[in-house]
Amino acid sequence: MGKDALTAVRDGGTYVGAVPGMEPPSELGIHVDHRYVKADGTLLAELAHLADQGVLQVRVAGPHPLDQAATAHARMAEGGLR
Repeated sequence: MGKDALTAVRDGGTYVGAVPGMEPPSELGIHVDHRYVKADGTLLAELAHLADQGVLQVRVAGPHPLDQAATAHARMAEGGLR
């Protein structure tokens, strides 16, 4: 992933990786950072609640069943909603 992931971040935006030490170098004013990720069901439930309440807004271009993963990847490669 690395450097290719930055193409999904606007100039001056922020990229946060989940694997310390694997972050791509910053470019185009993009702030690059990392966070250690661990399983936390309680926090996940809280985030789901916030999303249900509209406090945490999740941008989704559209759902795709697993058997249409290739279509979803192709759509993502076209650009648009990131």
